[in-house]
Amino acid sequence: MPVDVIMPVLGVAQDTGRVIRWLSAEGDAVRKGDPLIEVETDKVTVELEAPADGTLALVTAQAGDDVPVGSVIALILAPGEARAPAVETVPARAPASPLARRMARDAGIDLPALATRLGRPVQAADVRASAAPADAVAPVAAAPAAVQPVGAVAAMSAVWRTMAERTLASWTTAPHFAVQREVDAGRLLSWQQSARRRTGVHVTITDLIVRAVAHTLRTHPALTRSWSESGLVTPPSIGVGLAVALDDGLVVPVLHDADGTDLAALATQRAELVGRAREGRLEPRDVQGGAFTVSNLGMYGIDAFTAIINPPQAAILAVGRIADRVLAIDGLPAVRPALTLTLSCDHRVVDGARAGEFLQALAETLEEPALLVT
Repeated sequence: MPVDVIMPVLGVAQDTGRVIRWLSAEGDAVRKGDPLIEVETDKVTVELEAPADGTLALVTAQAGDDVPVGSVIALILAPGEARAPAVETVPARAPASPLARRMARDAGIDLPALATRLGRPVQAADVRASAAPADAVAPVAAAPAAVQPVGAVAAMSAVWRTMAERTLASWTTAPHFAVQREVDAGRLLSWQQSARRRTGVHVTITDLIVRAVAHTLRTHPALTRSWSESGLVTPPSIGVGLAVALDDGLVVPVLHDADGTDLAALATQRAELVGRAREGRLEPRDVQGGAFTVSNLGMYGIDAFTAIINPPQAAILAVGRIADRVLAIDGLPAVRPALTLTLSCDHRVVDGARAGEFLQALAETLEEPALLVT
């Protein structure tokens, strides 16, 4: 019997996958386990392997196509096997983005019928167009507006589109609040220089903050929990996500077991992860298992900002630049290197007191790194 090549589920919130390119052409002989196709999800680009030996046939998804997960996108025929009937590319369940589903539900639109009519996954713009009254009078414009490509690409990528939908969902469903703390960074800078000399590794300020965050989360586990309708979920380990900006969006690779990894290994892992993220070579495991996220914009000269929580997590730390500021030292003004930390939390999971306790403990660790065993 033919073996189906299926668009897999590679993420919890994934509805579709985008075909980047086929590594074998229709009619080619393939072997089980050989790379067959490159697929882009909301977070990563991965190579899928051939599920069987045989001949690639009935390819129904081409480069650039967004395909609902679970769809059959090709067949692999055994030697001497005849071609099977055409593959149904639109499954019975309504393939649509999360935002499109919500909009369709609110507007009373038959999503399965719309998906069948379009012959592809339904996006928010499709629902918006279907909801417009047929006799609506379009406004008169002097000239058509130019469409600026998002992220300097010709079309919105799956990464950017999913980032937009997830941040909207986070902002509109999680009751955000933020607490802020200014930190004397003098000893933090000394710790960085000492760590570089001692380990021979290019340790960054981000590495030190991630290490301190993971250490502080040990004694403040409430910040690692996530909200669910059945109760609060505690992760099995402390994975710290790191926001990485790409040309076409934002990804959050995860430093697993960050509280149990020594500083040199953590810095090496961070550099390797960020490099693969920017090259589009992250694997599913690299973006799964995060309990908390750190977003650092200090390298862009940003003093302070408030970040949006990365669902399903309940907290994210925004880090500003280190700059000379006037601080009160023993009751007297002094110019010291300082940075601002802003902690955003989901109030369903974390209250103000717990957020304040965490940020206070983190600040004390950064101001006196001797509190942290590296």
